[in-house]
This record gives sequence, structure tokens and C-alpha cells, in this order.
Amino acid sequence: MDRHVPLGPDQAAVRLGVRRCDFDQVVRLGWLAPVATVEVDFKRQGGVTTIPLYDAQEIALLEVVRPFVDWRAVRTTAAGRRSPLAVLTPLVPGEDRVLLAEVARIAGVGRAAAASWRRRHDDFPDSVAGASVHPQFDRAAVVAWLLAHDKIEVPAGPTLATLVLAGVGAGGASHRFRLDDPWLTLADDAGGEDTLSGWSTDTDADAIAALAAGEFGASLCRLAAPGAGPLAVPGEVRVIDRFRSGSGGLRLTLAWPAGLRGTAAPGPAGGVVRHGIAYAGPGEACVCARHDCGGVVPVSWCAEHGDAVEPVLEWHPGGGIRCTDLSRTRGLTAARGRAD
Repeated sequence: MDRHVPLGPDQAAVRLGVRRCDFDQVVRLGWLAPVATVEVDFKRQGGVTTIPLYDAQEIALLEVVRPFVDWRAVRTTAAGRRSPLAVLTPLVPGEDRVLLAEVARIAGVGRAAAASWRRRHDDFPDSVAGASVHPQFDRAAVVAWLLAHDKIEVPAGPTLATLVLAGVGAGGASHRFRLDDPWLTLADDAGGEDTLSGWSTDTDADAIAALAAGEFGASLCRLAAPGAGPLAVPGEVRVIDRFRSGSGGLRLTLAWPAGLRGTAAPGPAGGVVRHGIAYAGPGEACVCARHDCGGVVPVSWCAEHGDAVEPVLEWHPGGGIRCTDLSRTRGLTAARGRAD
């Protein structure tokens, strides 16, 4: 789709992971030009309007092709703040050129490697300006060559985590946050803590810190992060670190009890993220013959814990997870209902 689907300005901003005003700055700088237009009839909201369309692959490649931009700072700029791109000078048409050092930076290699490519490949783009010692190349031609020779790839998109917290002290209201470049670490010990780090805006960081420091704290309703299934934690979330980079970005690290980790499923039923972590100790009520698990098995094919009993895993923040006790209670309730 990145190679064939044109995007309007709003769609392009979402694909790049920035505000619409930041994308408008990208166009102002001359980094992107429309590849087509489409007329849209907004009826009473302005009538027929011509909307420019942009190449989705060029949009996806922006952060690769323009490595001198702090895209993290652009993506975490709060609403109402001036875009970091506003201080840059627009390109002169036809003069978007790069040195070999910039070619190397785009490809993520050393300058010697880029110079070697130029010597060894006859189809490497010719220089368009500069001296023989410091030749300059057309950026678009260089990028096309790098793509054709598998030196770079089209990014899949900005890596984001969606964090939904419930502030118990604020009446249980849910608050949604975004973290860029997330890093999720799951503890192997139920007595430890899971942690999540990511770049945030000042406003979101302050809001998360305020929720975590409330009278009853805040719990993690849902976390959608790359490389992990949706999580839910009924226990409190706390902020353990705030770090500001030299470019102004704010990195936030959150932690929550690993022993209360569960899947974000609708309704009271849930399950653990990993099998084999005994969040609740073995008890006489657990009759699971397959695993020494203490009643915590999220697999559907286990007769005592899986879908056969609807499933029987449920989260109890104060006392861990009950398995067979819970299934028996449900069974008795269902039997009484049928008898009535």
C-alpha cells in the first residue's frame, strides 16, 4: 500500500505520526509535493474543494531520508506549541542535494561504505554539483538507488503504544495517552514489576504523574504496545523515571506489579500473559493435572482452566487468581438457574 495509495494531508499526518500543522510544515519546506489532486464536495461546509494527494511511500521514507530531523521531538510536540520544523529553511527547487556523508547517514553506514558503493556500482547516481573531493548528489536519485539495492527499507510506520489509565481517585474516569518508541519489559518474577518506557509530551507526562500520585493511584486499563498482547493490571501504576533529552523530548518510565498482570478482555474474565508464572500459590482446590501452576493456566485446551469452563480465570487484585473454586461457584450458580 505504501507504494500505491495516495494520501490526503490529514491521512499523511497520521501515517507520519505528527500533527497536521507539522505535516503542512513538511510541505512548506519542499520535502514533499502532491502527486495528484481530488475534488471533494463538502456541501454546506465550503462546497467543492481541491485536496492534494501525496505519495505514501515518500511520506513513510521521510524520517529515513531526512535523518537530521529530530522526529521524536516533532511527534511529541504538544498541541498549541510551535513546530520544531518551523525554524528550518525551505529548499530551493532543484537543489535538494546530499554529500556522501549524508548518503551514509541515510543508509545507516559509515562514509567509507557509501564511497565504496559509488566506486563499485556503475549505476550509482552521478554527482550533480560540488567538487570532485566533495561531490553532491540529488537526494531523490540517491534514495531510489538505495531502495533498489536493498540498502534501506520503507518503515512500517511510527512505533506507538496506547496507554489507557483509570484514575480511581477521580471517579474511575479513563484517560488515554500515547507513548512514542515504547519499550516494554515484562518481569519473570511475579514479585517484580513490569516497566514501560516511551517518549511523551509534557502535558501527557504531567497527567500520568498526577494520576499515579493520586490518593488511590491509577490502574492500567489497557496497554496496546508492539510485541505484546493487550495488557490489563488492576494494581497501581507508578512513574519511576522522567528523563529530558537535549532536544527537549521527555522520556517517561512507568511500572506496575507483575503479579497482577492480565489480558485486557471484555468483562470480568481474563488470563495471564505468560503460562508458568505462579501468581497464586498451589492450593487444595486446584485440580489441574497438567501443570504445577497454582491454578494459573491461560491455555484453552486445559479442561480445568480453559474454554470448557467459560474460562475460569478471573482477576482478584487482593488475592490473586482463583481457578477451580471459581469454576465450581459458576457451575453451582448455573445449576441453580436451570433448576429454577
